[in-house]
Amino acid sequence: MFKAIYLSKDNDHFHAELRELDDAMLEANTAGTDVTVDIDYSTINYKDGLALTNKSPVVRKWPMVPGIDCAGTVVASSSPQWTAGDKVVLNGWGIGETAWGGLAQRGRYRGDWLIRVPAPLSTRDAMAIGTAGYTAMLACMAIRDAGVAEGDVLVTGASGGVGSFAIAILARRGYRVFASTGKVEEAAYLRQLGAVEILDRAELSSAGKPLQKERWAAVIDSVGSFTLANACAQTRYGGAVAACGLAQGMDLPLTVAPFILRGVRLLGIDSVMCPVDRRTAAWKHLAEEVDRPRLDAITHEIPLAGAIEAGRQILSGTVRGRLIVDVNR
Repeated sequence: MFKAIYLSKDNDHFHAELRELDDAMLEANTAGTDVTVDIDYSTINYKDGLALTNKSPVVRKWPMVPGIDCAGTVVASSSPQWTAGDKVVLNGWGIGETAWGGLAQRGRYRGDWLIRVPAPLSTRDAMAIGTAGYTAMLACMAIRDAGVAEGDVLVTGASGGVGSFAIAILARRGYRVFASTGKVEEAAYLRQLGAVEILDRAELSSAGKPLQKERWAAVIDSVGSFTLANACAQTRYGGAVAACGLAQGMDLPLTVAPFILRGVRLLGIDSVMCPVDRRTAAWKHLAEEVDRPRLDAITHEIPLAGAIEAGRQILSGTVRGRLIVDVNR
């Protein structure tokens, strides 16, 4: 037996609970998998909040164990890639949506979904970073690949998980980071991560002109909607905007002006189906670049029993940084 967060839905009745499951139930709901993992840690991301509260159709198969990422130890494998004792991390590939996820003490996954935890990271470190840090690194890689190696970079949704990591990574790489947030009381925290200036999100969150004063060499946006539109309108000639979230909305009310008059590039960041070589490179960079004191400043640990309430909190905007879930507490 093992403990898991269990989501069920009967017609319009949704239920989320912490309950005990057995290996037979796990196997019956994880067809096509070949690696069993004893999970050490998972996390609570914005998408997990949506799943845990049924606020959006994130879950597309019922019943479901939510959790879009996890890290732990392989205990059984018929995959040639993995053997018992291997330390692995998993992000995306539909876990917590169409496949049972990481908010549990045990999981079964496809071997080609897993990444080896890179030294010197532990499984706890991997989930302190989690999908938020991994997504932030993909965005930082994208703007560098686009040729933006220096200058002023705007990070929106700055006090969230992706934003927090993006600030820390960019500052370490030598960019001047400007943090946009609705929590101006978090200014000291954001400066500790490396931001040089804090902007009130109200400056970006409503309709603006198609082209605005050129400010940013690059942008990492986890908000979408008017915020992303204004960020594009303020990006300098030849700049790059990495879009990786939709906290404000899925809409994008902008014109083609930034793209055809300033050569701005809009880069989509997909952490779910990202190819293995790209995600492996991202985790290698994270292992090399994440600063432990800053990692500690970003994270807060909760037990598995606190996951459902944490899902509500992350949607309400009351969570700062990262929530690690110790599934064995």
